[in-house]
Amino acid sequence: MGVPYRADHVGSFLRPAELLEARRAPRPDPERLRELEDRHIVRVLAKQQALGFAIFTDGELRRRNFMSDFTDAVDGFDLGDAVARTWESGRATAAPSSVTGIVTARLRRARRLTGHELPFLREHSPGAIKMTLPSATQFPAIAYKREVTDRVYPTHSDLLWDIVAIMKEEVAALSTEGVAYLQIDAPRYSYYIDPKWRNYIRAEMATDPDAALDEAIRADNAVLAAARRGGLVLAMHLCRGNNRSHWYAEGGYDPIAEKLFSTMQVDRFLLEYDDARSGTFEPLRFVPKGKTVVLGLVSSKRPELESKADLRRRIDEAARYVPIEHLALSPQCGFASTMEGNLLTEDDQWAKLRLVAETAREVWGET
Repeated sequence: MGVPYRADHVGSFLRPAELLEARRAPRPDPERLRELEDRHIVRVLAKQQALGFAIFTDGELRRRNFMSDFTDAVDGFDLGDAVARTWESGRATAAPSSVTGIVTARLRRARRLTGHELPFLREHSPGAIKMTLPSATQFPAIAYKREVTDRVYPTHSDLLWDIVAIMKEEVAALSTEGVAYLQIDAPRYSYYIDPKWRNYIRAEMATDPDAALDEAIRADNAVLAAARRGGLVLAMHLCRGNNRSHWYAEGGYDPIAEKLFSTMQVDRFLLEYDDARSGTFEPLRFVPKGKTVVLGLVSSKRPELESKADLRRRIDEAARYVPIEHLALSPQCGFASTMEGNLLTEDDQWAKLRLVAETAREVWGET
């Protein structure tokens, strides 16, 4: 297929203060919360249209974090407990993650994962709809607790494939419901490019990192296969962690590029290239012909606005490895992977998205 959506974004937008306050209330009023979500989703859809985007999300405004559509729809999670995690930033500080919960019972889907999101989007979106879902590979890494989860799932792999089965049902349904673009968010691949997390996989998961990578690719491809139909754009966002402007892993794509790019069955790779932590463009030489690389050159973590000239220069650099007709542009990650959002303002957010759209029009003549 061609290359639609030269101007892209990862999907999540900053929540307005009144929506955060309503969700944090000791006893949230469901009707009030829904009214606020609806109103602000209409607003962010209109903003995307005004900026010139051709693909639309609801900003994940109904979610607590980018994974909560899964944990809220599936029985078997204890949301009052969590696996400890440490985040990093340029200031070497730490930030807590929003609670994802741990698995304490066999998983059972209680309702559709996106059933509370898609109907409203279909009614109000001014154009093609993009839906985002977490990778199945997320959960064995952050929801598996020794001496708890292993009572029902003896291994991380046992848990992974139950999650894959639930995800396959969801994406198969989405592929028939008018969604134009399905994006799988897979921060766990960052484990395989960062030496400290490769050591973690060996020690805590008792697994060889390369074998774990092979299984993760099989799992994501199994989910993607369930969604495959003509005209549906399938994408994978590769992330190094995103929580209150903090990150989780560092390193270029070099250790995983050949295997991942050549075997992941997607049309588009959304790749983080916003700073030195991301490495060089050289691993892009392994991207197969015909696939699109969405360059995440604009930071969703920092308020400072990038230079359009720098963006165009870096696009030209990437075009040494992937033909420019198979490139697109986006922020490196969402602006609010957790509902608290990154440390910038809505005005900063929209300025960065305007920069993405304007640069895309100048480079490719379209968004």
